[in-house]
Amino acid sequence: MNTYEKMPLEQLRDEYTKLKNEYEAIKSKKLSLNMSRGKPSSEQLDLSMPILDVLDSKSNYKAENGADCRNYGELTGIVEAKKLFSEYMGVGLDEIIVLGNASLNFMYDCLVRAMLLGVLGSEKPWSKYPKIKFICPVPGYDRHFSITEFLGVEMINVPTYETGPDMDMIEKLVAEDETIKGMWCVPKFSNPLGITFSDETIKRMANLKPKATDFRIFYDNAYASHIIYKDVELLNILDECKKAGNPNMVYMFGSTSKITFPGAGVAFFAASKENIAFTEKQLSMQTIGHDKINMLRHVRFLKDMDTLKEHMQKHAEIVRPRFDMVIKYLEEELCPLGLGSYVKPDGGYFLTYLTPPGHAKKIIALCKEAGVVMTDAGATHPYGKDPDDCYIRIAPTFPAIEELENAMKAFCVVTKFAVVESLLNKQ
Repeated sequence: MNTYEKMPLEQLRDEYTKLKNEYEAIKSKKLSLNMSRGKPSSEQLDLSMPILDVLDSKSNYKAENGADCRNYGELTGIVEAKKLFSEYMGVGLDEIIVLGNASLNFMYDCLVRAMLLGVLGSEKPWSKYPKIKFICPVPGYDRHFSITEFLGVEMINVPTYETGPDMDMIEKLVAEDETIKGMWCVPKFSNPLGITFSDETIKRMANLKPKATDFRIFYDNAYASHIIYKDVELLNILDECKKAGNPNMVYMFGSTSKITFPGAGVAFFAASKENIAFTEKQLSMQTIGHDKINMLRHVRFLKDMDTLKEHMQKHAEIVRPRFDMVIKYLEEELCPLGLGSYVKPDGGYFLTYLTPPGHAKKIIALCKEAGVVMTDAGATHPYGKDPDDCYIRIAPTFPAIEELENAMKAFCVVTKFAVVESLLNKQ
């Protein structure tokens, strides 16, 4: 029970009047603050500006193997990029393809190719089944859900805990239903909870025994190096899949989107040697090669894993105060009143606030009216439907710190106002 639920009716009405006045005052300021997506701030983008100067007209544009990066070829990426990003992903040189700027684009491509042609080991293309399904740990990443919904794949919600998704439920589901062809997950500093899957969760995922022999885990390790408060070791799922006799069951995705420039980064796809060979053959029908000049630029800027980690520490120094700001307001303004709870992330780009049930949509709508745009309520669940209407994804990285403080002040007033108004409407 929150503080407002304990108030006498007359006091609650007084509180409503006070909060409504505060809300109207915020609206009168005509704020224009956007916290809807996990975008790097301009300060973070400035960190990577030197990448634009590592190559010029006098540079050597040859890759280690002598390939000219200005020309066609090198379908799976230049060798030095494969060396750096295979180490980043924890895989071998023959277990990675270096791509263009967006890993999300390749996730979409992988799923479309599976629908059209199947995956390695498929009896037939996935689209030839009357229906196929994907497991979706919730809360999760709205873009994953959008891809599967767009392609007509039925999504099954599975709850997520501190250690990862409910593996009891997943093991049972995949063992019984051959139309379940895959699952989405963000295993480290997950979107939006910021949790990291435990060793036990990874091992159980690797040891799944799906009824569908062409089942794939779409393993989006987007935040592998995005530490805010502390790093957490993530067990290597490809190694575990090999041990379990399931080497082909996982597709791993990553990118430098939030390491360098989201619009001009480098993406990569990691999987078993067999999956890589299978994918390379299909990819050869789609392209002659990706942007090798950009790959070369990234390798010469990031150099090695030690340099990359130093670069990410600079990101953390910019991001951490923003998360501190959000947590400060939640802990001082909302939590003492019993108004919901939040999940403190170790890393990543988001912080999840759980409103009192039934209030997320109302809070997001009122924030928008006040000039504070946040991720749509329900975006954390397939089909945009949060059954408890309580999950709000807070994305604090993009606004300047002063704007973020104004946004959090507004958010706290709106949350209180929404709860009090709901209580009065029930009287």
